[in-house]
Amino acid sequence: MPIQIQRKHTMYHSTVLDADPDTVWATIRDAMQILEIVSPGDLDVHRDVSWVEGGSVETVPARYDFKLTLSGKVVQQEIAARDEINRTQSYRAVAPTSGVASYEATIRVFPITNDPARSFFDWSRILEIAEDADLSVVEGIIDIMEKQTDCVRDHFAQTAK
Repeated sequence: MPIQIQRKHTMYHSTVLDADPDTVWATIRDAMQILEIVSPGDLDVHRDVSWVEGGSVETVPARYDFKLTLSGKVVQQEIAARDEINRTQSYRAVAPTSGVASYEATIRVFPITNDPARSFFDWSRILEIAEDADLSVVEGIIDIMEKQTDCVRDHFAQTAK
């Protein structure tokens, strides 16, 4: 079933993870690690991932770049905000690419009160699609994003074993 593309495309995904919130947060707050998790071999989303302009996992704001396998274009993003206490991190596109005029996302990790060995993870995203976008590329990007929360879930399920 084809994805219905809107000029402002909002996505929200959530899942329960088989790891405590501190373990999850220590991993997903690092853009390099989350990008590796959401691009397993069968998805092959990106390559050449690196911090740039002095960015690092401990710096906010912090810029990082990667190339989309789908289009070969460089994606420039930055960690825009991080709340260590509430385990929330927001990031955004620095420059438009591959038909996405703007992109903002937030990942959050919550404790599960009655099961401290597990956590609740959510990922919200807003994409503004450019008027002249190649919709097949944008559909491919959105299709990949639709699967990425499952990749996070699967990563922590494997770690728990």
